[in-house]
Amino acid sequence: MAVRPRRAGHGRGRTTGGGVRFGIRRPPNGSARTARGPWSPRRPPGWGVAVIPAQSARTVRAVRAVVVGAGFSGIGAAVRLREAGFNDVLVLEKGTQLGGTWRENTYPGCACDVPSTLYSYSFTPDAAWSRVFAGQREILAYLRATAERYRLDDMLRCRVQVLGARWDGAAGRWLLETSDGPYSAAVLVLATGPWHVPRRLEVPGIEDFNGPTFHTARWDHSVDLAGRRVTVVGSGASAVQIVPAIEAQTSAVNLFQRTAQWVLPKPDVPVPAAFNGLLDRVPGARGALRAGQYALQEGFGYAFRHPRAARLLEAGARAHLRLAVRDRQLRRQLTPDHQLGCKRLLTSSTFYRALSQPHVRLHPTAVTAVRGNEVVGDDGTTVETDVLIEATGFRVGELPLSKTLYGTDGRTLDEAWGGEPQAYLGTTASGFPNLFLLLGPNLLGGSTSAITVLEAQLTYLIAALAHLDRSGHRALDVRSAAQAAHNTAVQEALATTVYNAGGCTSYYFTSTGRNIFAWPWSTGRLVRRLSRFDAEAYTSDAPAWPLSLPAQARPQPGEPTVAANADECGPPPG
Repeated sequence: MAVRPRRAGHGRGRTTGGGVRFGIRRPPNGSARTARGPWSPRRPPGWGVAVIPAQSARTVRAVRAVVVGAGFSGIGAAVRLREAGFNDVLVLEKGTQLGGTWRENTYPGCACDVPSTLYSYSFTPDAAWSRVFAGQREILAYLRATAERYRLDDMLRCRVQVLGARWDGAAGRWLLETSDGPYSAAVLVLATGPWHVPRRLEVPGIEDFNGPTFHTARWDHSVDLAGRRVTVVGSGASAVQIVPAIEAQTSAVNLFQRTAQWVLPKPDVPVPAAFNGLLDRVPGARGALRAGQYALQEGFGYAFRHPRAARLLEAGARAHLRLAVRDRQLRRQLTPDHQLGCKRLLTSSTFYRALSQPHVRLHPTAVTAVRGNEVVGDDGTTVETDVLIEATGFRVGELPLSKTLYGTDGRTLDEAWGGEPQAYLGTTASGFPNLFLLLGPNLLGGSTSAITVLEAQLTYLIAALAHLDRSGHRALDVRSAAQAAHNTAVQEALATTVYNAGGCTSYYFTSTGRNIFAWPWSTGRLVRRLSRFDAEAYTSDAPAWPLSLPAQARPQPGEPTVAANADECGPPPG
């Protein structure tokens, strides 16, 4: 594969689309530019990037680590692994571009609900965000610019879908089947994230709807909404952004709300260029701003862990509703019957105003059927519509590949979980050696920036690989007792939080009532727990290096070290 040449102008102060500007800061010791050969004496044999000649046409590519997914988690993992000296790593992305959820979600109004300064990598904090809460295009541009800054082109493979993987105990490696053929990796990192599999509307008659219908994560930009009757099903995080963004161009908007949600005002304003310039000039200013925003988010987290404190936030949400919605009946319909924080916290300063428009109507009922061009509610409401938009969220508990990822005992990860995903520190799973789950079970909450959690996990991942290097072992497998003890403590601590005791159901829970999403303690405690690799919680295999790879795995002089047919990730569309 030919690495794309650097574009001209990739220097200090360059702007990379979407208003994100970067002052290029090279990683220490040139680690993003130099790569030791695959057979460096400082790396155990068999962990290099090599093309393995096979007896058939199937070429097996052997690497030290494969990262699945090129969103925030995958790009962050690639950067941290490279900075730590692990250059023999591939990031496999099934899409045509990097970006993950920010590539797939392109609906009108799509933006982050965490302040941009906090929703960014600590190692790339100097983006000159145009707004306090960045929009989708700007975040996607930030991810692309980060990949360019750290020169990840040689690690990224787009249009490569991982179909499944199994642990080969004899070789101490993961064997992957992909749309690009087989791969082999000593370490497998799943960076697919929890917001990946859309939850579709499943009601009688949906297949026979007479007009366009699509999920928010699969927005059909060929559909013109101007002058049309639009129905939005769902009232969660995407709905509160979409309705204000589309209502002005439609003839009617009908929003079906199964459960009312608490909404706090969103202080989203443009960031003046002068302020960004000040952050550039004053040493430590960006760090101080990030620390302040982190403390504010942790304040929300404290309230969610202490239901009495959450009442104060709830009072603010009630005041926001009262000031924004004058109609008493509409206000009653929008008032939740559960405690704030029980579901994902929503923020918007435009949602209530949009619902108050004369051509926008709220239906506080679930959708039970579709008949022709009519949407039918559980209370008997029928609404004629031209376009049906499913703002129904994601199947958070369904980790991609869990049904085709086979561990030491031949069971899949899905079978091992039995419908209740769990992991040790949300990162490793017993029976699946050298597998690392980024943003795994019970790590997030209603206030934490996912990037803060992600970076703590990456610190743990790097420490685990360093331990493997020092110990000379091939594999680490978390002890089942350690995993069980950790998850028991998590579930016990969750019992008194708003997440579990707030009087609602949410995507945090499985069908059996187990909370698989939330972390019950502070983010600081999570960061501290992940700052040190606790080898005592793991078993290590006995064989030491070097790996016993097939003889044909050893590259011959002049042999390429990267698959010739691998696709590189191009720039984001638009």
